[in-house]
Amino acid sequence: MEMPHITEETIRDQIKKRSTPEIERAVRRLWMAHSIAEDRRDIPGLLATLTPDCVYAIVATGHTYEGHPGAERFYTELLTAVPDAHFDLQNIVIGPQGVWEEAHFTGTWEQDWLARKATGGAIDAIIQIYFPYDLERGLFLGERVFFEESKVLGD
Repeated sequence: MEMPHITEETIRDQIKKRSTPEIERAVRRLWMAHSIAEDRRDIPGLLATLTPDCVYAIVATGHTYEGHPGAERFYTELLTAVPDAHFDLQNIVIGPQGVWEEAHFTGTWEQDWLARKATGGAIDAIIQIYFPYDLERGLFLGERVFFEESKVLGD
């Protein structure tokens, strides 16, 4: 599944979303629950923050993962390939559209991942992740992960 095409109408809909303190608290709490589950390697906890039809997209490589089974596969593959993966938050923006996070991603690439052979080397990169938020369901619609390919996957 490809990420939905962004149309002018979609952009207008995003801009029209108005925030309230309650919405911002809900989105922040959900992001915190997601981050804590990720730090604990708690896949059921991660899935609990996602809509059943969520989509994970690695923009640099074009890989996508659909639904809870896809999200589980994404996390299993990532945490197997980079078992010491660590994300150190650098910046965050929270609103009714979701969360945009910039993180310092470090770890050791020990197993094949994203159709690439493991290098055994260190990963040290800045990544950006967008967590689109579904206002009606109060859950994330997945993640769009952005990174400089050579910084994460090598040349």
